[in-house]
Amino acid sequence: MATSNSSDAGRGLDPLALTDTQLSALRKLAEYPLLDAIYGRRSRRFPVGGSIPAGPLAFTSGKPPQPLSDLERAVVLNTVAGWTGWHFGITHHPGYAPAWPNYNGSATGRTFGSAAGFHTSEFFFTDDSGTYFLPTRDAAPNRAYAEGEGATGDQLNRLLSRVIRLSDNRIHIPREEPYLEGHNTWIANHPGSLLVIPVADIAQQTLANIAFFTQNGFALYDDVHDRPIPGIENYRDRLRFTDPMPLSFVEQYSLTEATAELMAAVHNGHLLLGAMGLGGWTFDGIDRLTMLGASGRADIPGLGFRYDTDSRWALPNPTGLPGVFEASCRPHHATMADAVDALAERKFGPGGPYHPDTPGPFADNPGVRGAAAPWDRRFRELLSLQATYIDETFGKFPGTVPTIWIMNYLQAQHIDLDFYDTLATETAYLSTHREHQRVWHGH
Repeated sequence: MATSNSSDAGRGLDPLALTDTQLSALRKLAEYPLLDAIYGRRSRRFPVGGSIPAGPLAFTSGKPPQPLSDLERAVVLNTVAGWTGWHFGITHHPGYAPAWPNYNGSATGRTFGSAAGFHTSEFFFTDDSGTYFLPTRDAAPNRAYAEGEGATGDQLNRLLSRVIRLSDNRIHIPREEPYLEGHNTWIANHPGSLLVIPVADIAQQTLANIAFFTQNGFALYDDVHDRPIPGIENYRDRLRFTDPMPLSFVEQYSLTEATAELMAAVHNGHLLLGAMGLGGWTFDGIDRLTMLGASGRADIPGLGFRYDTDSRWALPNPTGLPGVFEASCRPHHATMADAVDALAERKFGPGGPYHPDTPGPFADNPGVRGAAAPWDRRFRELLSLQATYIDETFGKFPGTVPTIWIMNYLQAQHIDLDFYDTLATETAYLSTHREHQRVWHGH
């Protein structure tokens, strides 16, 4: 990703002013059957402007690349990364009663689920117009989604108002291995396409899970070095169970939970592509370190995340894009105790799920939100003790899995019907693909 030299850098995207044709397309999209989207889902990789150079499906498009319109891009982004209202939280735990369980990291309900409402993922995207960051995990809904209305202009413009432009250029990924898997070198990040890049903060996911287990009476045990965490014995009054949780299990658990969140988001987007009549697919065949900025080559900066190397680690470890998306670890926090305090502020501070002034779906929002079990001083000490031990022992946090994680990408593009008409059968695409140009572009 080259650094932008445009005065528009940082400004994001302009709001939409929808035409009658576009409003009609949105209404038609809202009526599309869910089961048709599920059963009609396919990876439709061949775009206008594409070329498969050899093999039984060799074909070269006779059309130029066609970027998504501003509206098409906004609808895809809103489906993958949007928010739809306030979520209800975890309703009851006998160990907390009469207090409300306090697991959630955000009060916002998004278009996809998140384990215990941690919501540690955010979104980047790139297309021919540039590269962008789209933060939505703590976006405050101004109203709940209204059943049957689909995506509205107001909803899409609220989403677009959060977009931050990082560069005027599409991310550069060389069309060769190891930067792309071999079968993606012809098509990934293709001109005209929209590439959505979900990224998870595994440091915060792990910190939230250590808090989860600690609150429920479990302490961590360093199974990698086969030893207890020093000082944990001073908090036995807070721990109900004698069998500790293996550190490596908790970190793998965190990575898996976050991966499910990322996958659910792009899967929603994949279903939308069929409903809209767009092509594309979800895939993981772009090297994660290359995308984040740890390729080792200055001419392939990716998203430009800072990263560290250490002889104890098999791979570089990106930790964040300073000032944009920073993981809950050093150096973005001076200490792990500071990271704990920042997570507590996200949960219990203004706008958080457990602040009495945060709006929500309950008849008595202040009463419900204010009833959450607090993180008292000793709990924060215990959480910080375990997180600091991991950081100091392994040289990073988490210790055994990456700090920042990418799993699947979503690529959206206009498909070339000529390819499918020539080399496939009549079932290769949906009626929405046949009608796409008329419905969405008026021709």
